[in-house]
Amino acid sequence: MERPSEPETVTVWDPLVRLGHWGLVVAFATAYLTEGEPEWLHTYAGYAIAGIVALRVIWGFVGPRRARFSDFVTGPGRVLAYLKGLLTGPSERHLGHSPAGGAMTVALLVALAATALTGMGNLAAEEGRGPLAGIVAQASDHGAGLDNHDEDDGAELWEETHEVAANLTLILIVLHLGGVALASYAHRENLARAMVTGRKRA
Repeated sequence: MERPSEPETVTVWDPLVRLGHWGLVVAFATAYLTEGEPEWLHTYAGYAIAGIVALRVIWGFVGPRRARFSDFVTGPGRVLAYLKGLLTGPSERHLGHSPAGGAMTVALLVALAATALTGMGNLAAEEGRGPLAGIVAQASDHGAGLDNHDEDDGAELWEETHEVAANLTLILIVLHLGGVALASYAHRENLARAMVTGRKRA
C-alpha cells in the first residue's frame, strides 16, 4: 500500500523575517520577565527590540514579496471580513499574511517600537543614559526652574507610559497567538512551524 504523498510546499518566509520574528519573541520575553533586574539585561533586550523592529520596517519596503507591507496591509473591511469567515465558516486561505495577520503585524511593530522608545526615555529620565539622554535632558533644560518634584513627575510619566506600552504589547501577543491557533485549525496547517521552516503548503 502506497503512503500518501506529502503536500507540495513553497518558500514563503525569508530568513530575515523568520529570524526577526523569533528574535523579537526572545527579546520581548527577556525584557518583560526581567522587569529591570538585572538592569543591563533588560536594557539590552530593549535595544534588541528597537533594532529588530527598525530592520523589519525597512525590510517591509525593500524585502521579498511576502515580507513587504504592500503584500499584506489591507483596509479594515477586508480584515473584518476575514475574521468573520474564520469564526463563522470557510475563510479564504492566504499564502502570505492574511488580512488579520497583516493588521496584527503592523500593530505589534507599532507597540514594540513604542515600548522600546518609552523604555529609552525612562532610562534617560531616571539615569541620564541611553540614546534619548540628550533629548530628554534638553527638554528638561527648557523647563529650567522646575523643582525636583516636577522632575520626578516627568520620570514617573516615562515609567508609566513604558509599562502601559509593554502591557499593551503583551495583550496583542496573546491575541496573536490565539489568531495563529485559530487560523492553523481553520486552514489545516501549522503556521508556527511555517515561521520556523519558512515553507507553507502550495
